[in-house]
Amino acid sequence: MSTNLFDQLVAAFGGDRVRRGARLAPLTTFKVGGAADWLVEVQDAHELERALRIAWGANVPVTVLGGGSNVLVSDAGVRGLVIRTRGGATAAEGTSGVRADAGVSVNSLVGWTIGRGLAGFAAWAGTPGSVGGAVFGNAHYGGRSIAELITSVRLVTRDHEVVEVSASDMEFGSDRSRLQRTGEVALSVLFALAPSSDPGALREDARASLAHRKRTQPLDTPSAGCIFQNPDPVRDRVPDGIPVSAGALIDRAGLKGHAIGGARVSTAHANFIINDGGASASDIRALIDLCRAEVRARFGVTLREEIRYLGA
Repeated sequence: MSTNLFDQLVAAFGGDRVRRGARLAPLTTFKVGGAADWLVEVQDAHELERALRIAWGANVPVTVLGGGSNVLVSDAGVRGLVIRTRGGATAAEGTSGVRADAGVSVNSLVGWTIGRGLAGFAAWAGTPGSVGGAVFGNAHYGGRSIAELITSVRLVTRDHEVVEVSASDMEFGSDRSRLQRTGEVALSVLFALAPSSDPGALREDARASLAHRKRTQPLDTPSAGCIFQNPDPVRDRVPDGIPVSAGALIDRAGLKGHAIGGARVSTAHANFIINDGGASASDIRALIDLCRAEVRARFGVTLREEIRYLGA
């Protein structure tokens, strides 16, 4: 990255927020991976847009990193500029809308909406990551996807235009949105929520969600969340007697607890791979490949990743 571009970033965000050779492992929930060539931290949607314009104007590769969940950073790190989004604004918009910047954590949004008696987000308590990441991969929980709550997404295109795109044009699908196809970046999201007549019930829903996650997921050990998408009942022929679940297939393949290096298939939930201490990204990638190969060999089902790979 040229000195001129570095100077532009420092002028825009300050020298304390622009770093060279920044370690990415501490910024992810897996706690693995190499360094970014350059890292800049932005604090709201306006700063995110500005950083993108600076980098794209200099033809530098850009990777946007939110809460660091649902990603696996290569041991070799990430080339170009990594833009880390941290926080941002959340505000009421119109009579029933809530707009949140992409860098707002989902958990912060849950708390904000509960505090104002708005229904719709309480069950998402405990969801790792940011609003932008949730939109990118159409996050899901309990049989529902975040797309169901979205009215529109404000995004910046590769032509440097800021546009407001309706949910119906976001190409939402299972773990999917148009952002994966176009390279556009979400700046903020408008959600449609409704006033609750029982704010106490919202808090109880949030507590129930947190309790369920603690019972069923390895929350005390570094992981990225679910590794694989659940099979598609239309495309994938899961054998009779096995739930249509990636975790169930990995479990039935006898891989629960299996380890490669410091990476292990969780004994709490087989669709989680955990960093059991000292894992490398290569260990995790090898275990992902093994799970896919064994499930395909045993059951004829090809598992598709839910996580994103960042870097070489």
